[in-house]
Amino acid sequence: MKALIIGHSGGLGQALGAHYRHMGYQVTGLSRSADGFEIGDEASIAAHIRRVGWDFDRVMLATGVLNGAGRPPEKSLSALSVAAMADQFAINAMGPALVLKYLIAQIPRDRAVKIGVLSARVGSIGDNALGGWYAYRAAKAALNQLVHTTAIEWVRRCPQSVLALLHPGTVQTEFSAAYHANHPTISPAESASQLIATLEVLSPLQTGQFYDFNGVCVPW
Repeated sequence: MKALIIGHSGGLGQALGAHYRHMGYQVTGLSRSADGFEIGDEASIAAHIRRVGWDFDRVMLATGVLNGAGRPPEKSLSALSVAAMADQFAINAMGPALVLKYLIAQIPRDRAVKIGVLSARVGSIGDNALGGWYAYRAAKAALNQLVHTTAIEWVRRCPQSVLALLHPGTVQTEFSAAYHANHPTISPAESASQLIATLEVLSPLQTGQFYDFNGVCVPW
C-alpha cells in the first residue's frame, strides 16, 4: 500500500506521513521546501505529478495559506484587498483543483483510491456565524465546490473511488499559531490519526462530502 502526501513538509503533512508509515504504507511526499513543488504554479504541479507517477492507494492534500499576500485574515470588509484574495484563491482553491486534475487523469478505473483534501470549517457558508476572514473563507468555499464537483465526475469513471473534503481542526502548528490562545487546539499527531480514520471509513456513496476530523459532516 502506498500513500502520497502533498504538503509533506508542514507540521500536519509530516504527521500524516508518519501515521501512514505506522500503518505500513510506503509514503511519498511532495513539498516546496523538499522538492520545489509550487501549489500555485500549474507547470510545477504537472511536472511533479508526472515525476511521482501513479501507484497510490491514499492521497492527502495538506497544502494551504492563511495569510494571503502576507496579510492576516480580515477582521472587517475595509481590510479586504485584491492581492490577498488573489493569493488565497491561487493557493487554497485553484492549486488543489489543479493537483486533482493531473492526479485523477492517471488513476485506473478499477482502483479503489481514497483522496482527502484539507479544507476548513470557516469555508462553510451555513456554519458562518462570526463573519470576518473574507478572503480565506471565500477561497475555502470555492475549494469545497471545486472538490465536490470533481467527485461527481470522478466517481462516474472510477466507481470504487472516494474523494472527500476534510477539516483538520485548529492544529498546533506554525500555520495557525497566532490563533491558538482563542480556540481549542489539537496536536498534529491526533489530527492526522483522526483524519485518516475518517477517510478510511468513507464509502463511494459519501464521496464529494465535507467532514471534520471527528467524522462529522460539515454543512456547506
